[in-house]
Amino acid sequence: MKMLIYLFVLVLPLACSQNKSISDTESYNESYEIQEIAEESEFPTFQNNTTKDTDYKTDQKLIKESYLEFETKDLDQTYAQITRFITENKGYIQDDTASKNYNRITRSLIIRVPNTHFQTTIDSISQSVNYFDTKRMSSKDVTEEFIDIEARLKAKKALEVRYLKLLSKANTVIEMLEIEKELSNIREDIEATQGRLKYLSHKVSLSTIRIVFYKTIVESKVTESYGSKMWLAIKSGFNSLSLFMLGVLQLWPFIIVIGISSFFFKRWLHKKSKK
Repeated sequence: MKMLIYLFVLVLPLACSQNKSISDTESYNESYEIQEIAEESEFPTFQNNTTKDTDYKTDQKLIKESYLEFETKDLDQTYAQITRFITENKGYIQDDTASKNYNRITRSLIIRVPNTHFQTTIDSISQSVNYFDTKRMSSKDVTEEFIDIEARLKAKKALEVRYLKLLSKANTVIEMLEIEKELSNIREDIEATQGRLKYLSHKVSLSTIRIVFYKTIVESKVTESYGSKMWLAIKSGFNSLSLFMLGVLQLWPFIIVIGISSFFFKRWLHKKSKK
């Protein structure tokens, strides 16, 4: 009996110590996991760079743009032709602006066409133009940026899943609040990354063509002959004389008063000279 009591006294402290050690280990592991995920969220680019070349493969992404400027004799006909080319190539007019100054009428168009029909549209318009004042085409390769954004997005979504799993294991309110704060930051990053990816995808899928075509206005005064100018000068002088005579007629009361006054003044001077 004494032997059993002695063994119970020795085994009980050991069992309690073992349970406490296991509990401390689980708490340490959970804390370490939160810290590890937080560190990964602060430095996501390192992981992306290591997996980008192997996990992401995509076609070349090009943003194509063009600027065309030329003169035309018929604005309406040129606009109708361009509209037909756009329809044939499945594009649309994003902006249409008309303006006029002292010697020119201008029409400006911003056109969006599918990337695959970009060159076809340019060639169709070029066939109907004799001479371009400006013809410029550019192409920007955004493949690397596209792949990098996709990799970041994938890493952020994976990080979000890990934080959600960790949230389900949280035991205290403080832990839940810390995890939810990190989840909020991650979701903001995901939305911003998705927005940038959507913008690039739209710019790549639809190319931009800016077209400015104009018609020069010839003023009638430039074509007038010298004889016509002399006749206009004579007519202008006659009109001026007519206006002067009309102005004089409007002053007839003053003319009568001045005439009567002059008559009596001369008469008075004549009588005074006789005296």
